[in-house]
Amino acid sequence: MKKLAFYAAMGSVVLMTGCASILNDQTQPVNVSASNGKAVQGSIDGVPFTAPGVVPLQRAKASKIVTTTTAGCAKETAVESTVDPKFFINILTGGAFGSTTDYSTEKMWKYADNVVIACGQ
Repeated sequence: MKKLAFYAAMGSVVLMTGCASILNDQTQPVNVSASNGKAVQGSIDGVPFTAPGVVPLQRAKASKIVTTTTAGCAKETAVESTVDPKFFINILTGGAFGSTTDYSTEKMWKYADNVVIACGQ
């Protein structure tokens, strides 16, 4: 009887967690660079950065806008969010409980690993 209770408890823990929520951090590191290979100054969500470099993006359903202040570069570059493939694995294994967890924590969203800001020579 104790084994049955143990397996029931373990099963409920697995069903109550989301795969992306466990495997993904709240932020995603994104490599930002300029098309001309030079340094770029800008901000994402009000957080300043210098590129080339890695910028942590807060995971969310909404797209991010990279705003640059460097002359000769695009003033804004959109970074679209997509559903992380881990979320679909969770639907198969965790069902409604796990996928709801992934959705509510917004850890199911992913951005491109590399963002290139268009700059002139």
